[in-house]
Amino acid sequence: MAKLITIGSLAALFFSSTFILNRAMSLAGGHWAWTASLRFGYMLIFLILILLVTQGKKVLIEVKNIFLQHWLFWSIAGSIGFGVFYALISFSASYSAGWIMATTWQTTILATPIVLIFFGRKVPAKGLLLIGAIFIGIVLVNIEHVSLTTPKTLIYSALPVLIAAFAYPIGNQLVWEARMGKSKHIPYIQHPILENGFARVLLLTLGSLPFWMAILLSTSPPAPSNGQLISTALVALFSGVIATTLFLYARHLCREPHEIAAVDATQSLEVIFSLLGEIIFLSGAWPGALGMTGVALTIFGLIAYIIMQSK
Repeated sequence: MAKLITIGSLAALFFSSTFILNRAMSLAGGHWAWTASLRFGYMLIFLILILLVTQGKKVLIEVKNIFLQHWLFWSIAGSIGFGVFYALISFSASYSAGWIMATTWQTTILATPIVLIFFGRKVPAKGLLLIGAIFIGIVLVNIEHVSLTTPKTLIYSALPVLIAAFAYPIGNQLVWEARMGKSKHIPYIQHPILENGFARVLLLTLGSLPFWMAILLSTSPPAPSNGQLISTALVALFSGVIATTLFLYARHLCREPHEIAAVDATQSLEVIFSLLGEIIFLSGAWPGALGMTGVALTIFGLIAYIIMQSK
C-alpha cells in the first residue's frame, strides 16, 4: 500500500505542474491559445515516439487506420475531451491562481456521475453527501477568491474550469461507449488497439488537432516566446507523459478495490502541490482561513468519496 500511495502521490505532483506552469505562462504574458494548443502538439510527438520505441511501427499504422475509419467520431471526442477541456483550463489561468484552478477542477468528480446518467448509465446513490462536501469546499475557495478580486474575474476563472470539468469526462465516456458498442448513436469500434492507453490518448490527440487549428485561427495570438515553448513542452512531458504513466502504473499494480480507491484518492494532492508550487515558484500568497477550509473540505470529501464508492 505504501508503494501504491507513493507512486500515486508522485503522479499528483507531476499533474499539478499543469496548473503551476500555465499560471506562470499567463503571468509572463503568454497567450492562452498557445499554452493550450502547443501542449497537444508536443503530446502528439511524445506519444508517437513512445509507441514507436516501445511497440514498433505496426501500432502506429493501426492507430492511423482506426482514426481514418472513424475520423468524425475521434474529431468530436477529441475536440470535447481534449480541446474544450484544456482550452478552458488554459484560459482560466489568466484570471486565477493555479491552486484555485486545481481546487475548482475537482468539480469533475461531481460532473462524472451526471455525464454517466446522460449516457444512460446507472450511478450509485451513496456518496452524495460527500459530493456535497466537495462542492461546499470548492465554493468556499471561490468565495475567498471573489473577495480579493471582482465578480467578473471570478466568472472568467471559475466558469471555464467548471465547463472543462464536464468536457473531460464526456470525451472519455464517448471513447468508452465506442469500445463497448452499447450506443446506437456512437460507432462501435472493436479493435485491440483501444486497450492500449497511450494509443487511445494518441487517437484523441489526433482528433483534437482541427479544434486547435480553429482556436489559433480565430484568436490570432502573437507568436509564443521561447519561454512559453519550453514551458508547454514541460507540461506535456510532466503531466501528459510522466504523470499519466505513473498513475496508470499504480492502478495496474492494484489487486483490491480499496487499493484502487487509495491510488485515486492521492490525486486530491494536486490541490496541495499546486498551492505549494505557486508559493515557492511564483511568490504566491497563502490562502486565508476561508480558502484553507475550502481546500481541506475538498480533499477530505474526495478521499472519503472514493473510499466509499469502492466499498
